Amino acid sequence: MDFSLWTCAVQGHMTYAPEEPDLAARLHVPTPAGTAWRCLRCGDFTVGEPRHHGPADDAPEVPRGRLLRDRYLMRALAVERALRALVFIALAGGVLKLRGSRQSWKATWDTELPLLRQLEDQIGWNPDHSKIIRWIDKAFTLSPATLTWIAAGLFAYAAVELIEAVGLWLVKRWGEYFAVIATGVFLPLEIYELTEKVTVFRVAALLINVAAVVWLLWSKRLFGINGGSAAYYAEHHSESLLTVERAAVAAAPPHGSPQT
Repeated sequence: MDFSLWTCAVQGHMTYAPEEPDLAARLHVPTPAGTAWRCLRCGDFTVGEPRHHGPADDAPEVPRGRLLRDRYLMRALAVERALRALVFIALAGGVLKLRGSRQSWKATWDTELPLLRQLEDQIGWNPDHSKIIRWIDKAFTLSPATLTWIAAGLFAYAAVELIEAVGLWLVKRWGEYFAVIATGVFLPLEIYELTEKVTVFRVAALLINVAAVVWLLWSKRLFGINGGSAAYYAEHHSESLLTVERAAVAAAPPHGSPQT
């Protein structure tokens, strides 16, 4: 997939008219239908007024090629983190609700549990062997203070996931660092959970997080890896179509000077 063309098809071309005459001359051409300006994202010429104009130094940063593809990957990861945060917020809310009315919830649970036991004969699922059922039974024995701390911990984890999601969605440098640190901290816990029991969900979650950490470290050149911040910013600068055209203008001989 050509992410540049796909993005332009959805969001429109990103054309820019710089105030510098020599640079502007390289970004537009006359056509029978009118002046066509070159898109800074996909490189195609499109007829019509430029979307923005001003000094070249004020031109918006327009990711293209691999950098644009990476932006979509980061935002997909941000969505996954946001969904995870919503799950933990819901769990924390449930714990607080349980804290406020444990007795009524316990009475309802004691009434419904025999109905669950009937599933054993129908689908072969024994509630007595379910870890989730044991966790629910144990939750009713916890004190209100303990439940409050559990809810606080769930809310804190959800906040970490939301901060990570925002940083990745906005494609911020701090978001990349935060995502690597926040994800890496919990990898030992996920590995330990696999030593207790291997499930498809746990294996998938671990693989996603390991892949995310490795990809961010290498692709975003974090902590000095793969050239570090200097190479990171140099890559972004060199990938800009406007930067390429500015370099071509600077290398071109002045008007009237002999060609070599």
